Amino acid sequence: MAFWEKMIDKRLAEYQSDLLAVHYAEVENMYRQTKGWRHDYRNHIQVLNSYAEQGDLEAVKRYLRELDEDLNTVDTVMKTGNKMTDVILNSKVSLARSRNITVKADAHVPVALSTAEIDLCIILGNLFDNAIEACMPLPEEERLIRIYMDMKNTQLYMSFTNTTAVKKQEKAGKRFLTTKGIGHGYGLIRIDTIVERYQGYISRNSEDGAFTTEILLPQ
Repeated sequence: MAFWEKMIDKRLAEYQSDLLAVHYAEVENMYRQTKGWRHDYRNHIQVLNSYAEQGDLEAVKRYLRELDEDLNTVDTVMKTGNKMTDVILNSKVSLARSRNITVKADAHVPVALSTAEIDLCIILGNLFDNAIEACMPLPEEERLIRIYMDMKNTQLYMSFTNTTAVKKQEKAGKRFLTTKGIGHGYGLIRIDTIVERYQGYISRNSEDGAFTTEILLPQ
């Protein structure tokens, strides 16, 4: 193996390790939020019981509205049918919303997939991270990520579309060149490598103000 190939493999391995560490940290934060809300649950019940005993119905309604708003900040909302997909998407949805990015998702995934969990983590994590980064230069009201996942016959279909401040990009060969500079772009390489290994299909489309990635993985 040539020196430069070894260097690229080393960089990719380091990138994969860093990516997984970030994902696990995000998931840990998500569950910490959920655990904190559950810890407060008993106190909420006591407050509601107190208002109820006083016959203060308006206070009960007001407190329930506040609880509903608080619960909406705990973003364990996606239930695709596949646990690993749920973990990854929910952690990323939470991250995107913390950065004032609107996320619209429609995902349905079988409980059992032939795609390895680590490969699914790398693909979804990279797609989401790229989408979040592309949205950030935009005004908050223009930030949008749209996700669709479902089975198409025997293949898992994934589509990620995000708004972006970048105008239509031109391809260099089969790939769009990264705009992040030297040392970046390993995420795109990792996705392409995994899709190729599964003999899947990947398509990227750049338009003014929007970028879309579509992937098909045989199952």
